[in-house]
Amino acid sequence: MSSKPLAGVRVLEVGAYISAPYAGMLLSALGADVVKIEPLDGEAFRRGIGNASHYFVQYNAGKRSVAVDLKSPEGVRLIKTLLPQFDVLTENMRPGKMEKLGLGVEVCREINPRLVYASVSGFGSGGPLSDRPAYDTIGQSYGGFYHMMNDEGHARLTGTCLADLITGVSATMGILAALLGRERSREGTGALVETSLLEAISLLTIDAITQRSETSQDPTRESRHPQAQNFCLNTASGGAVTLHLSGSEKFWAALTRAIERPDLFDDPRFRRYSDRVVPENYRALVAILEEAFATRSRDEWERRLAEADVPYAPVLSLSELAAHPQVRWLELMGASPDGQTLVRPPWRFDGQRPQRGEPTAHVGEHTRQVLREILSESEVEALIANGTVASAG
Repeated sequence: MSSKPLAGVRVLEVGAYISAPYAGMLLSALGADVVKIEPLDGEAFRRGIGNASHYFVQYNAGKRSVAVDLKSPEGVRLIKTLLPQFDVLTENMRPGKMEKLGLGVEVCREINPRLVYASVSGFGSGGPLSDRPAYDTIGQSYGGFYHMMNDEGHARLTGTCLADLITGVSATMGILAALLGRERSREGTGALVETSLLEAISLLTIDAITQRSETSQDPTRESRHPQAQNFCLNTASGGAVTLHLSGSEKFWAALTRAIERPDLFDDPRFRRYSDRVVPENYRALVAILEEAFATRSRDEWERRLAEADVPYAPVLSLSELAAHPQVRWLELMGASPDGQTLVRPPWRFDGQRPQRGEPTAHVGEHTRQVLREILSESEVEALIANGTVASAG
């Protein structure tokens, strides 16, 4: 199989910021021809600096750009004329906005019954919150993430975008499933695929939801650590190491050897997993391990833990991650033509990872190229002249 299994699939993206554009980026990296419909002055994530916006480049490199005024009847008619050429349409406007433009799912699928129409929203197309604006922070907050990742009564923001990203992954999964279903169906028709920040974040909170079901208590940052036997321990060199000991009892025995504390192996508080998960015993063990790990450097602990076959990991910064030999072997990081780091899709196909090295389009760079598929040269130039579309060249 080619590392570009979606070659030949065409995607029309009416999206901004992260959730829908991230889905489009993944589809593009897998070989799809993704045509991004942008406002005449460019998508908002360009932040007024065009391709100098690192965020825009990360989520849009490799796509083609067509600049269209969707507030004009001519611009909407143009999108309708393009629809038969495409397999997928993605959008992440507020519910009802595409319908108001005249590009709702019923209209679009009447024009192209094979179209997979992927709609991404904050809370879904109905319900009491459907009209609310939603961004990543809103999704993490409503989705329970801020509560789950912090201590009781001490809510804080997380360090990065999570809800938008998992929503993009969720949309991608739905699109791929709908494309496969279309090819397998007798009618060959597309489908409406819907996901939202509130729904998609359940892909990340499902374990915590299960824990709540089991314990009847809302999980917080530390509530699962005794069960999982997780530890995060600072070392003498300033770096930290994490441990995970919930698997086999042999790992507990190995740890007692690595830290030169064989007495702990027979301590009644820690002898078996069922002993160590008791909250007060777990807290006592944390204190013991914190004291032990503070006596040696991270490098020394890595050597000792690896030799003892204890499940561990150094706590890496993103700079350390990018430079790590395992990440280099995986070829997970690529680069844009201007040298910006691009994250490649986390899959391989017959050993080959899809590459990401295509340039990022300027606003309207491909307007003429794409519109010439459906219009004459004079018609394209007329649309540019009257301001319905814009072209970079």
